[in-house]
Amino acid sequence: MVRAALTGGIATGKSSCLKALAELGARTIDADLLARDAVAPGTPGLEAVARRFGPGVLRPDGTLDRAALGRLVFADRAARADLEAIVHPEVYRRINEWFANLPAGTGVAIADIPLLFETGHQHQFDCVIVCACDPAEQVRRIMARDSLTAPDARARLAAQWPIDDKVSRADYVIRTDGAMADTRARIEEVYRLLAEGG
Repeated sequence: MVRAALTGGIATGKSSCLKALAELGARTIDADLLARDAVAPGTPGLEAVARRFGPGVLRPDGTLDRAALGRLVFADRAARADLEAIVHPEVYRRINEWFANLPAGTGVAIADIPLLFETGHQHQFDCVIVCACDPAEQVRRIMARDSLTAPDARARLAAQWPIDDKVSRADYVIRTDGAMADTRARIEEVYRLLAEGG
């Protein structure tokens, strides 16, 4: 089994690429969904977040107010590090458990991990796929998707490694700012290479 990590920057098209790879036959898991589970109501993760960041990050129904938490952590590097120290160990534990429990004969398994390089876990995988687009396009997509101002979108971008740094460390790169057909062709090419053994 080829254990691959899919990463990139915010709004570089990781979710779309992961979906396409799954359609081609890869087993996939999304670290963002695992991170949400790690801070679901009643979890130790949510309790730890509330202790660290205060009741202002909780909604009246006891669920996490992601927008409020986002405003805190994207403006403060130390706060972001504290949040990551709460969430990331549980996310990686679940990813490792998922890999361990995949059926025998699984050929390609891909974990979508947005902060792979930032957390220093790239060496746990056989190869790394980076989804990339021009940073100006990332800002445009963030503004459209999350209804943020340009300065807020750039702040979110600045909280991650520059996309060129991630591209330079990738085994495979999928560009998502060209024609859809080109992106799809590259996804199919990468999947074929992984299926042949990475």
